[in-house]
Amino acid sequence: MSVCGECSYLVVLAFNVQVTHLMGVLGFGTFCYLLGARPQDVPYVYCLFYVIFVPLRWIYYRYKKWHYYLLDFCYYANTFLLVMILFYPKDEKLFMVCFSFAEGPLAWALIVWRCSLVFSSFDKLVSVLIHLLPGIVLFTIRWWNPQTFAAMHPEGRAARVTWPYVEDKSYLWTWLFVVPLAAYTLWQLMYFLIVNVLRRQRLLRDPEVMTSYRELSKKAQKANNIWWRLSGLLGDKNRPLMYILLQALFTVATLAFTVPIFLSYRLHGIFQVLKVCAATWNGGSFILEVMPRQVVQKEKKRLEMKPIEQANLKEHMDDPSGNHQHASEEPSQ
Repeated sequence: MSVCGECSYLVVLAFNVQVTHLMGVLGFGTFCYLLGARPQDVPYVYCLFYVIFVPLRWIYYRYKKWHYYLLDFCYYANTFLLVMILFYPKDEKLFMVCFSFAEGPLAWALIVWRCSLVFSSFDKLVSVLIHLLPGIVLFTIRWWNPQTFAAMHPEGRAARVTWPYVEDKSYLWTWLFVVPLAAYTLWQLMYFLIVNVLRRQRLLRDPEVMTSYRELSKKAQKANNIWWRLSGLLGDKNRPLMYILLQALFTVATLAFTVPIFLSYRLHGIFQVLKVCAATWNGGSFILEVMPRQVVQKEKKRLEMKPIEQANLKEHMDDPSGNHQHASEEPSQ
């Protein structure tokens, strides 16, 4: 690449980053305004986000060979919520299942897997919103929506503690823990069937195709952290099985925690703040620690490629007629 071409590329890249950052900040600010001014409209804003950005993400991930990520549980849970909002908005049982998904595995994945709120990165911004928005949407429906608020505080009667109308704790645990766990198990079986059985040979042929297990195991092995050591308790051959078991334990623990969150407005509100703070903190760490390393690595790679490009250019200038190319392309007799 020439100096002029490289400068043009850097200018375009910087402009794209600035535009993405501007649109991300404006969009997030607009959403925060709607959250306070018209909480009843937040579920429909979420639906708009889903139908626009999830298909766009599939197109982009298909190009990058990352499309198996869209089989992950977070998209499964988001699809449940979309169906509930559009087709079954008054179904309290489905509401509780979606609540458990959103404030259980999705919310804690945002914290545990260090999702980063980086406004200048379209991909990272969408990843955060995929995990963050469902919980905020259900928070508004649970506590701030005028219709549900009226149901919680009917005129002439004492305020109810919970909505939906939950009087029996066994009913609460059934629809916030048992049924969501069964739905999670169904997803895990489907995921295993698709990735580890039906598409196994495809994945073995192309190591560039990424799945969640490949990505997490790659990062864990590089860091040699506790997850890598735990996944190897049964040997390297059984790491995928251990990954499934560890994920199942994570899901059970996080689903159980949704029950006290469901019953407490204060705890639920604090949890929303915690999620936003975690994503913002991780975003700051990414900008200050990860991005500089990426810039250094790209510059190092560019400097390594520069002598090769100069050699190719010199060879081309020494033989402007390109006879060496024609000779190599001449068919054998």
